[in-house]
Amino acid sequence: MSEKLKAGVLGGTGMVGQRFITILEDHPWFEVTVIAASKRSAGQRYEDAVKDRWKMSVPIPEKVKDIIVEDVSDVEKIASEVDLVFSAVDMTKDEIRAIEEAYAKTETPVVSNNSAHRWTPDVPMIIPEINPEHADIIEYQRKRLGTKRGFVAVKPNCSIQSYTPALFAWKEFDPVRAVVSTYQAISGAGKTFKDWPEMEGNIIPYIGGEEEKSEKEPLKIFGHIENGEIVKAAGPLITSQCIRVPVLNGHTATCFVDFEKKPSKEELIDRLVSLSGKPQELKLPSAPEHFIRYMEEDNRPQVSLDVDYENGMGISIGRLRSDSLFDYKFVGLSHNTLRGAAGGAVLCAELLKALGYIEKK
Repeated sequence: MSEKLKAGVLGGTGMVGQRFITILEDHPWFEVTVIAASKRSAGQRYEDAVKDRWKMSVPIPEKVKDIIVEDVSDVEKIASEVDLVFSAVDMTKDEIRAIEEAYAKTETPVVSNNSAHRWTPDVPMIIPEINPEHADIIEYQRKRLGTKRGFVAVKPNCSIQSYTPALFAWKEFDPVRAVVSTYQAISGAGKTFKDWPEMEGNIIPYIGGEEEKSEKEPLKIFGHIENGEIVKAAGPLITSQCIRVPVLNGHTATCFVDFEKKPSKEELIDRLVSLSGKPQELKLPSAPEHFIRYMEEDNRPQVSLDVDYENGMGISIGRLRSDSLFDYKFVGLSHNTLRGAAGGAVLCAELLKALGYIEKK
């Protein structure tokens, strides 16, 4: 009998759900035993349910081809078959909040890629290298839900991964304001060029809700726990623009930043490359050995060359230089469906297992 924890993937037929399934194919701690989706897909073999809409560059894993897709709304049945679930459901925010809490109340930990619970005060939104201590809020959430084991944890938006780690690495210098523009891949919308051909050679200067997430979510990540809630940090003040670009995978960010304390370029680079956190300390399976690398070349990071750094779980920073209006400016790059979505959620689940929040039922 496998010692791995049994994992369900909610929304397993969508693009992020597919990414979860490929990441977990040979995972040492978790094994996909249940895949759930909408009523439209329920009752089909997984291979049949996704055969015309498989978006990954690798084949459907053999282990899951014959799994019969279950109806995601059949909460009690699915919860009885798994130790935890990963959530990538495609529903309204109200529906997502309701169903994720329903799973949590069955004593099933929920690690979600969705945005619905990111601003629930007692739900941790975790980048494991930055704010692992926010897992402490789970005990307060369990009291609210009336659970002993179940809870909801989320990972933040993919658009913030390319610059938030740098701002965190520089916290001792008190970054006070930042202007960010993100250039976001089409896979962030669950698309490929096959099903979104009008994006070829095109740029769309609008992604619904993305700018608010880019400006506010880092503040929750930088916040602290007080009276059973996560209180967001007062700063830095962030303003952003988010643009869809004709790239399949990889979100690039340009960032201008001012500091209260004035660091040298050498100090900033040192803090980037020396940043290490709980995932590295605990040697979690999905953790990059080096979370952030700094690239000296003027033309790096590039999506085509650098998006898969550390198996898509590392952050590449380059072009750090003085600015005429701000103290410094730089360019960041992250893989939006690995570090920014399913991979980040799996790393979060690994952290929570290592900290004792996720166990076998």
